[in-house]
Amino acid sequence: MFTTFFIQPIYNLFVFLLGIVPGGDVGLAIIAITLLMRFVLYPVFTSSIRTQMAMQAMQGELEIISEKYKNNPQELAKQRMGLMKKHNVRPFAGFLALIVQFVLIIALYYALFREGFPEIDTALLYSFVSSPPMVDTNFFGINLLTPHHIILALVVGLTQYLAIRLTIMRTSNNNQPISPERAAALKMQNNMMLYFMPVFIGIISYTFPAAVGVYFTVSNIVSLGQEWVIRKQVQAGKEVL
Repeated sequence: MFTTFFIQPIYNLFVFLLGIVPGGDVGLAIIAITLLMRFVLYPVFTSSIRTQMAMQAMQGELEIISEKYKNNPQELAKQRMGLMKKHNVRPFAGFLALIVQFVLIIALYYALFREGFPEIDTALLYSFVSSPPMVDTNFFGINLLTPHHIILALVVGLTQYLAIRLTIMRTSNNNQPISPERAAALKMQNNMMLYFMPVFIGIISYTFPAAVGVYFTVSNIVSLGQEWVIRKQVQAGKEVL
């Protein structure tokens, strides 16, 4: 089922892109499929961002009702639900975005590296998708099917760091009062995300074939652009669409 609904469609899309990019360049095809995925899933990611911003905006009110109804769990739960409705918070939006991205990464990895690639498995192709005349796995001097490319891993880590840093700067830019304990917890959480995640993703990119690193790099650059747009919208007082 996973092959039918996830691997096979992504495999066919990738093979199709290989047939139209110059020279069957795998690197260009990975860039193209990453951009297409981010475009198609744009509503999912923006819904996650909108929820994240709303949760940040309601922190002050949340602390007030938590203190006010700390001895009344039922009323506290009711007030929290009302607060989330007021700020249009969708609790599962961020979780859904992570799940979707995780599934797509797995499907893309299996499509490229578990199906005999760069040999094309014609049994997986749809009738309207043709096998490309050539496949070039070299991208800027890097064999995308081999691991342990330190420069690429560093680029991945750097772009991940910048994307997370911009996110933290945006979500921290509010005037909602919070307790010192909550502020300390948020600072610790932000530091974990800011420093641990880039290292973790960089190690994954170094360990896996270079194609994974190219995917992460392009995805991070798209995230940087998205964050820039969001910051402009927030500064202009517009809702994130």
